[in-house]
Amino acid sequence: MRRMARVVKVFRTLRNHWKKSTFAVCVLSYGSYWLYGKHCDSVLRTEACLAAREYGRQQIAPQERLRKATVILNPAACSGKANNLFEKNAAPILHLAGVEITVVKTDYEGQAKKLMELMEQTDMLIVAGGDGTLQEVITGLLRRPDQDTFSNTPIGFIPLGSHNSLSPSLHLLSDNKVKDITSATLSILKGEIVPLDVLQIKGEKEQPVFALMGLRWGAFRDVAATISKYWYLGPLKTNAAHWFNTLREWPLVRDVSVSYMAPSLRPPDLPPQKPPRPNLLHRIIRRLKNYWNPPVEEPPKVEEPEKWEEQQLSTLELFIQTHNKNPVERRINDSLMICAEPSDFTVGEFITVGNKKKEDATVFTQNSTKLEAGACRLQLPEGAGGFYNIDNEEYEAMPVEVRLLPRKLHFFISAERREQLLSQMQ
Repeated sequence: MRRMARVVKVFRTLRNHWKKSTFAVCVLSYGSYWLYGKHCDSVLRTEACLAAREYGRQQIAPQERLRKATVILNPAACSGKANNLFEKNAAPILHLAGVEITVVKTDYEGQAKKLMELMEQTDMLIVAGGDGTLQEVITGLLRRPDQDTFSNTPIGFIPLGSHNSLSPSLHLLSDNKVKDITSATLSILKGEIVPLDVLQIKGEKEQPVFALMGLRWGAFRDVAATISKYWYLGPLKTNAAHWFNTLREWPLVRDVSVSYMAPSLRPPDLPPQKPPRPNLLHRIIRRLKNYWNPPVEEPPKVEEPEKWEEQQLSTLELFIQTHNKNPVERRINDSLMICAEPSDFTVGEFITVGNKKKEDATVFTQNSTKLEAGACRLQLPEGAGGFYNIDNEEYEAMPVEVRLLPRKLHFFISAERREQLLSQMQ
């Protein structure tokens, strides 16, 4: 009876103070959820560290040295949380694996380009940041006079930024930031590499800028840059941004002149290892044959003039992109893609397509114009302002020439993501 009386008294108290009780339940529920999330993150870190320790226990020969890695870290990425994320989730894995790391932190925008000019030779380069950091690093790397040598250095990408466009091409993504970082770091240790194409984008006077994903220009890009201003509208902010933009100006059609060259055939992939050296007798016979019957030198090939085709486009959005979304796909040509949306959207279609492009900017409608090219030139009409997005970084719009550098850089990719991309092609 006493126990029943106590239970009745508790329920009566909860009923009489239902506001406080509701608040307490909410606080306890949130606290429990937060603690469970921290526990899951700790488990993920522990599993990743145990896997990394196995690499660190591997024996090396007396003449071998530890692998050296240069890490370009942007502490300002992810709203200033990048340094803490790296130190908690990535650095312990690299240390346990026996990698000798040198961490170089950037202090201001554009510094990564200058740091790459001074970087010494390293076994691997690790970029810890977002799209902006990665774009600065590859631009600084490919502007070097000795870029042919440094472009062979394998690059690892640890996604710490607010935008990580390349990450889905290299890693299996999840809703957990810690899991994404630890799995990306482990893929660097496993050493599986994939070549990626690079776009060289050059204005009339500026130094070239390099991109891994593409160049975006048009109305959808402009609206995407303003969505964050409508944060107070919650889930309606994307629709509102597109609708308000149509009230200010409609139609939002852009005219552009595009000149492009036909793509080149993709040469066969080189073998990963050098062929074995012929035996001594074979080498002696070959040298004697070349001595008594020297090979005839072929005259130098005369380069044919480049053939450009021009096309006038009226479009709501133009996107020049690489094929790095699926880097393991076997292709016949080395090419970039020129994609242009049609100009006859209604306001409702503009808002609907804009929502899809908010999730994935590379998605285009069925009626869009698509051209495959090896290089292209954009000539904007007089008075056309605006901005480009080059790998999600904003640049002033101007006439530019875009050239493809096929398989220019080599990035670490997770084996699981490679298998997933291969299975999607079947």
